[in-house]
Amino acid sequence: MSDYPIHMEVKPLVEAFFDPATNTISYVVSDPDSKSCAVIDSVMDINYAAGRITYDHADKMIAFIEKNNLKLEWLIETHVHADHLSAAPYIQEKLGGKIGIGENITIVQDTFGKVFNEGTEFQRDGSQFDKLFGEGDTYKIGTMDAFTMHTPGHTPACMVHVIGNVAFTGDTLFMPDGGSARADFPGGDAGELYDSIQKVLALPDDMRLFMCHDYGPNGRDIQWETSVGDEKAHNIHVGGGKTKEQFVKFRTERDATLALPDLIIPSLQVNMRAGEVPSDENGNQVLKVPVNGL
Repeated sequence: MSDYPIHMEVKPLVEAFFDPATNTISYVVSDPDSKSCAVIDSVMDINYAAGRITYDHADKMIAFIEKNNLKLEWLIETHVHADHLSAAPYIQEKLGGKIGIGENITIVQDTFGKVFNEGTEFQRDGSQFDKLFGEGDTYKIGTMDAFTMHTPGHTPACMVHVIGNVAFTGDTLFMPDGGSARADFPGGDAGELYDSIQKVLALPDDMRLFMCHDYGPNGRDIQWETSVGDEKAHNIHVGGGKTKEQFVKFRTERDATLALPDLIIPSLQVNMRAGEVPSDENGNQVLKVPVNGL
């Protein structure tokens, strides 16, 4: 783990925004020394049945950034989400910044470009994004150094972003009593997910971890922050020294019982385009529903 440029002395400011419709937590992470900031995993609101898109959640983040006189430099997507739509282009239009995702977005685009019969006009090279991150890439948020960890298993393009003493895990991990995310989507793999989680758990014990989702297991209040040490000791799926074989068996059996996320069809089409809603030949925003395609 010494290969990663860890700076535990750097302490970013983190503001969380919970979206109850999708149980997603988005973040504004800011540099106290420069007022620069990044948005992590933003949410665009959709009434799927009515075909209506709104931006209440994104507007709250924009208002926070403007109120605190922050400068938005990055809009980070930890992966192509299957359960909520990204508001990155909407926020970018208002505040600027660059949209970034893991370089294996190209695998996701190729897979779901076929599922949704997107044709040759849909680019599968990640060019919809401003930056494609690889394993161990570094970038700056003001004076703060950030780096990426490639953590496949939930999806091929999953990335954990580490900024000072905080890490944003995406769906690689949930809170200790929530365990881990599913690994049965196309390109997912339970064994890879276990290995990716072990990479995260090799970070310093006092590294602060911020989740992308929380579902309040057993009726507890929604939570989104834990630590590497707590996950290692208490995570119900991987903590306490559980083996890879135990995890793969459990994860595979559990995933077989799970229904698809309610918003998977619109989410994949929008998020593989960096948050842009697809349009037909007349410029009308449209979403496809493949029959027996997922």
